[in-house]
Amino acid sequence: MSLPQQPLALSIALPTAPHVRETGLLGLAIACLIITVWATSLALLMAWTTAEQHLSWTILAVFWQAFLYTGLFITAHDAMHRAVFPRHPQINHFIGAFALLIYGLFSYKYLLKAHWQHHDHPASPLDPDFHDGKHKNGFAWYFYFVKRYWSWWRLLGLIVVYHAMHQLLHVPEYNLRWFWVVPSLLSSVQLFYFGTFVPHREPATGYWNSFRAQSTYRPWLLSFLACYHFGYHLEHHEQPHVPWWRLPAIAQQGKALQ
Repeated sequence: MSLPQQPLALSIALPTAPHVRETGLLGLAIACLIITVWATSLALLMAWTTAEQHLSWTILAVFWQAFLYTGLFITAHDAMHRAVFPRHPQINHFIGAFALLIYGLFSYKYLLKAHWQHHDHPASPLDPDFHDGKHKNGFAWYFYFVKRYWSWWRLLGLIVVYHAMHQLLHVPEYNLRWFWVVPSLLSSVQLFYFGTFVPHREPATGYWNSFRAQSTYRPWLLSFLACYHFGYHLEHHEQPHVPWWRLPAIAQQGKALQ
């Protein structure tokens, strides 16, 4: 798979950056853990024969699975920055491509190119994640955002997978709807709100840094549950090679230097 080149400054910094050296196998282990927990949870929920009888547990399971779906995308996002396994780019990109495939049949190559456009031109007309100047409120921006990444072929593929799991694996449609379809949709809202809308919407006083990004500082657990520490968005744009699980430490270091 031919992948677009990363900015020269980043490619030079990656081999020597201390955060990259410290990541080692830990980044790969965390990525594999997220994928494994997602797959195990999905398999158990698909086989939950009494799901319709436990509405409260069903709702809890939906949000749990949505959180794991978000973890898949965050893993792929880190791979785009060579933060999953920086010493072995091929393995790093394979993990990212696999995470996006099981997340929703997304093309890693396409999203990789689009994501670097976002980093090169944040919150501008050249940013594929940004609104078009008209759809500025949260709801309109979200649907515009989804439209930019919409694919009829991907939708057809998801329909085929849905019916294959139902017809061939005999997974109840109730389970498919609530534990496969709904969590992925909720995850897209979570990723958009915490990863695009909140950090990149224009403040009342205007953008104040070249990244056109702002961070939202929350307690560690709340930050993790919100969107895998993606609220530390300014830190991410300043140091894109840092994996998601190190962002709180980077934020603390920044505060200590102020």
